[in-house]
Amino acid sequence: MTGGQIGNVDLVKQLNSAIVYRLIDQQGPISRIQIADVSQLAPASVTKITRQLLERGLIKEVAQQASTGGRRAISLTTEVAPFHSIAVRVGRDYIYLGLYDLSGKEKILERQFFAYTMQEELVSGLIRFIDDFKHRHAHQIAQLIAISIVLPGLINPEDGVIEYMPNINIEDEKLFLVGILENHFKISCFVGNDVRSLALAEHYFGASKDSYDSIVVSVHHGVGAGIIVNGQVFLGHNRNVGEIGHIQVNPLGERCQCGNFGCLETIASEPAIIQHIRRRLEQGYPSSLPHNELLNIDTICHHANNGDELATMALTQAANDLGKAIAMTVNMFNPQKIVIAGKINLAESIVYPALQRNISHQSLHAFREQLTIVPSSIDDHPALNAFALIKRAMLNGDLLQKLLD
Repeated sequence: MTGGQIGNVDLVKQLNSAIVYRLIDQQGPISRIQIADVSQLAPASVTKITRQLLERGLIKEVAQQASTGGRRAISLTTEVAPFHSIAVRVGRDYIYLGLYDLSGKEKILERQFFAYTMQEELVSGLIRFIDDFKHRHAHQIAQLIAISIVLPGLINPEDGVIEYMPNINIEDEKLFLVGILENHFKISCFVGNDVRSLALAEHYFGASKDSYDSIVVSVHHGVGAGIIVNGQVFLGHNRNVGEIGHIQVNPLGERCQCGNFGCLETIASEPAIIQHIRRRLEQGYPSSLPHNELLNIDTICHHANNGDELATMALTQAANDLGKAIAMTVNMFNPQKIVIAGKINLAESIVYPALQRNISHQSLHAFREQLTIVPSSIDDHPALNAFALIKRAMLNGDLLQKLLD
């Protein structure tokens, strides 16, 4: 009984600290009186929590002129510059490593080739890359408070366990990556799915920060979605949802890596679009597109924008099927905004009308009436989705409490 009471007291302490820190972060400069009023916490509790935050250096006092003149009120804002984190995004053959302060400001960003075909290569490679990054940039790192990693696949962000990745075999269907990393680096670590984390990053820093409910659709090597409901990432019972790339759109289509046939990923992903065009070129379809290794999404979008019929047709077909899948998610979640991430945004004038047309035809009128579709605003910051896990851990108290204890 006593143990349960202690646990409850610790949880309440964490939640209250998180409430205060979140208000200062999101509404600061803000006074202690305003914090107490908005949070409904007792003024004495607010004073105690803010004292702890000040002592740890996580917030600072700033003087603000009172509106009626006279004595200047003291307000609080977050302190971000001295606290650094390493954010890592792992792709199928590359790795991004970024250094961020607590505001999400990117201090350093690097991309390197990363080949891995087995679980052991993934883990040892991650540790090697992060160790090297820390060593080379040690003079720029003040207080390193956390490391975060995002990867493709089925990942439980609560315990940092990888259950599936599309290009390697996970032994025993569970890779306890967070435990391995924390044991090596002796610091708080976070692991999550790349697309779900991208939705979180867009909500905190990007195109959907003005929306409580949004869906990010990522079109890269695969197709996935991250869903934000009431400001939080929507997760299922196994902490993974949004695999729209495996919605079947053509039962007679090509076999997908998931084992099914005609999944959206086999039609609308970057490799699928490129493969479709290569086949047409081999069949003699007239086009200004190159027939060699220079054929990529950037080139396809460029030629489509310049009127190439084959490039335009391929992108339109992919966008039609993508729009049908998005319409399903609109009917289920009724978002305020759809954010599209990926290089297909380079041909926005071709892709977006097709998306809009299919969403309009297949979603409820009431759900699409105020719906907007916009490109990602953080595509140029490819490790920011990893940092979003650290930002969330500060705002919900998980990391915040560790820094205070």
